Amino acid sequence: MKEIEIGKIAIREGEKPFIIAEAGVNYENDIDTALRMVKEAANAGADAIKFQTYKAETLAAKDSPAYWETNKTQRDFFKLYDSFGDDEYIELAKEAERRDIIFMSTPFDNQAVDFLDNLMPVYKIASADITNFPFLRYIAKKKKPIFLSTGASTIEEIKNAILEIERISNIPIVPLHCILSYPTSYEDANLRMIKHLKKIFPQYLIGYSDHTKPDKGMSVMIAAYLMGASVLEKHFTLDKTLPGNDHYHAMDPDDLRLLNENLEIVCKSLGVEEKQVIDSELAARNNARRSLVTAKAIESGALLTEQDITTKRPGKGISPIHYDRVIGKKLLKSLEEDEIIYWEYILEEDD
Repeated sequence: MKEIEIGKIAIREGEKPFIIAEAGVNYENDIDTALRMVKEAANAGADAIKFQTYKAETLAAKDSPAYWETNKTQRDFFKLYDSFGDDEYIELAKEAERRDIIFMSTPFDNQAVDFLDNLMPVYKIASADITNFPFLRYIAKKKKPIFLSTGASTIEEIKNAILEIERISNIPIVPLHCILSYPTSYEDANLRMIKHLKKIFPQYLIGYSDHTKPDKGMSVMIAAYLMGASVLEKHFTLDKTLPGNDHYHAMDPDDLRLLNENLEIVCKSLGVEEKQVIDSELAARNNARRSLVTAKAIESGALLTEQDITTKRPGKGISPIHYDRVIGKKLLKSLEEDEIIYWEYILEEDD
């Protein structure tokens, strides 16, 4: 069984997935809102809450065009959300520890990697940095597990990114299936790609980073788990009706709570893989199956015919699978109509 440890949490293939509430920039540069998001994510059952640590000037060139709905350049857009400094992230990490939830933040430059190293047990690499080899190597030197988003990536690019990381350190890597589109339509989610990643990278746990709008049953996330995702990440907000780039496709605390409730049911329901009779079926097996039963009164010494025998519940006598074997055999005792026939009542050739 593939397994990695993130802080105090063990992530195992086939067991309850590790859930990341991606706060992103949905705290709107307000520390009180960010702290409340930590609290609400913990109360709703997330294993980790993740922010993003960057400075607009080191992330995007001044004229870099946006690839989502905004009339701003990427740099101007990111300037709206890069006001948090070291003190705020330290405060958030302390609050996460107090709430018993793992603090995470995606770094977007080397300075952020260094600063966050003492605050979190795992790194998340954004899809856009999967070809940023110098950055991948820098993070790999920290020798901590890596969640690697694979949005808009080819298999070859994913393989190359993993090779770059593993050249530096033999650390756990979890590739995350992701569609780099905001929001992702249900038709574009392509959750079967999770199975493809599991096939191509059988030695790794595989996860899913979701950008679809939350459905009423959190069905997309449940389906991703059933496809084999051991890590589930989704944007998180306190209010989905707020304006902004990420609120409208994020889950709120109620969605997160529902996801956990449904996952608990699903995980319990999956059970063992090998088909077998389980303990709770034994009573039904014995009493709902049929036995050979006399269709009429039969005298001792009679040769049993098809007219003499029917099949009825319970299954404590001779099973109907032996019907042909019983026909023509001598009955060793007289039986009334509607009596179960047992093997000791039959004379077989070997007797």
